[in-house]
Amino acid sequence: MNAAPRESGGQDGHAGTVGRGGQAQAPFLDWLRAAGPTSLDLTLLDLVQEPTIYLIPECDTNEDVAEVLRELSEEIFEEQLAGWYADNSTWPPDRSFEVFCRGFDYQHHSMLVDLSDEPLITIKPGASFQTQYRPLTGTI
Repeated sequence: MNAAPRESGGQDGHAGTVGRGGQAQAPFLDWLRAAGPTSLDLTLLDLVQEPTIYLIPECDTNEDVAEVLRELSEEIFEEQLAGWYADNSTWPPDRSFEVFCRGFDYQHHSMLVDLSDEPLITIKPGASFQTQYRPLTGTI
């Protein structure tokens, strides 16, 4: 465990917040089932068992959260899609914020406390976690 809990923060040292963007809704499940036969038996419960947690810049209001998610929604959407099918020709062509909001539920949490001794890792843009990661350096 780290000597002291750390609040979330960005690589540039400013405080950050946690946004949860991996809790799929029915439209995302419908896409998965249509994209491949291996997903036909999936249920919504299967998809929400372990939601993905995303660190986002600090937000003071719900409007700030919506603005940040509007800017990041396509990236989050694509990361979620790539987690299921690497072939982006199967992905829905419309990955707008509005479609993101129909496909995923999100919650905003203003604090993250790291109780692990393990270093944080970050994924380089365009790489998946399985293929490329490196320890995150700097103070969080």
